[in-house]
Amino acid sequence: METITCNGSANSLPIFYLMGIPSLPKSLFLPIFFIFFFLYLLILVGNALILVAVVAEPSLHRPMYFFLINLSTLDILFTTITVPKMLSLLLLGDRFLSFPACFLQMYLFHSFSCSEAFILVVMAYDRFVAICHPLHYPVHMTPQTNAALAASAWFTAFLLPILAVVQTSQMAFDNIAHIYHCFCDHLAVVQASCSDTTPQTFMGFCIAMAVSFLPLLLVLLSYARILASVLRINSREGRSKAFSTCSSHLLVVGTYYTSIAIAYVSYRADLPLDFHIMGNVVYAILTPVLNPIIYTLRNKDVKAAITKMACPQDPKHAG
Repeated sequence: METITCNGSANSLPIFYLMGIPSLPKSLFLPIFFIFFFLYLLILVGNALILVAVVAEPSLHRPMYFFLINLSTLDILFTTITVPKMLSLLLLGDRFLSFPACFLQMYLFHSFSCSEAFILVVMAYDRFVAICHPLHYPVHMTPQTNAALAASAWFTAFLLPILAVVQTSQMAFDNIAHIYHCFCDHLAVVQASCSDTTPQTFMGFCIAMAVSFLPLLLVLLSYARILASVLRINSREGRSKAFSTCSSHLLVVGTYYTSIAIAYVSYRADLPLDFHIMGNVVYAILTPVLNPIIYTLRNKDVKAAITKMACPQDPKHAG
């Protein structure tokens, strides 16, 4: 590997300096801080409402909503890894991250991102079994099976980024390495190195494609089978009911992969650096903001449970 001389000492760990969005005027820092802060509050409150509603409402103790709890937990963790640091950068000018903090942020960001893709696949499988094999649904989707599927999604996602993160941590950096991003994204950290970045860039790209397109292929395969099964239903009401059970998940999948497409195009297209950074920021925030909105507006069971929590029935008028 070709190595360029760094100013960093072999005996000391580098400090990472987040450049944020380089051409963003300082006059816009405060307005964007309030936008991000509002979106972060929406993510926390929306996903927490779903978590509490599903746990508190016995009628929602079903596999579909068990996986929804996993998705909401992921959205909270995924954004908490990055957004508070972005807010601190915008409000306080807090741009420095230690070596361990930067690589922990990078590892968790990519792990949670992979977990979300895998949980969406598991949710698609749940809908496939429910619609295509309804009589076998209680047998296939037992609590033990659901827990195993969710645990597999989390465990696999926590393993996948390890090699890339470890290898990146062994690259050479200046004493103060400038990262052109709002957080420690893998590619941004690689580009801040003064080692040859080609192997790590290629590895990161391959992992990103694998954890994006393979889950998408599995989701599309599930929905192709679901569509074929639904079209065999004779009644329009039956078809409408079957599609309605999938609509929320389909919208979430669409949002997730749209945000990935935005991030991918912003990196690969010949665009200014700021567009690259904003594309990744959109990816980090868009899906976690929209998921609770989609599930509270599109799913009548979740909406009813949240309404019941917000407006509990007066015992005197019950019955």
